[in-house]
Amino acid sequence: MEQGSYLGTDMRPEHVPTSDEKNLAILSHVLTIIAPVLAPLVIYLIKKDESTYISAHAKESLNFQITMMIIALILVISIIGLLFVWIVGIVALVFVVIASIKASEGKLYKYPFTIRLIK
Repeated sequence: MEQGSYLGTDMRPEHVPTSDEKNLAILSHVLTIIAPVLAPLVIYLIKKDESTYISAHAKESLNFQITMMIIALILVISIIGLLFVWIVGIVALVFVVIASIKASEGKLYKYPFTIRLIK
């Protein structure tokens, strides 16, 4: 069952993920608060061949963090956009929480408004 909206899209994975897979998928989202690009990249590179569930979450998290960095950079470059950079942080935090919840439920999650550079 797929559910889509402006808050993102979730869907059931092909197999039921184990609790370890869920934990690493959650970490690929939550750790972006500390290390935005590095955390999902490391998890993706380590687990991409072992688990499609973890790989999907890490890729999605990485793509979202890259997109947020691009948006923040564009806002910082423009003088008026500098006033709105904080909104990017709040939006990113909200979507990270939603993605973490979906990962804990054993669902795949696609962030909205994301440039998918890593496929």
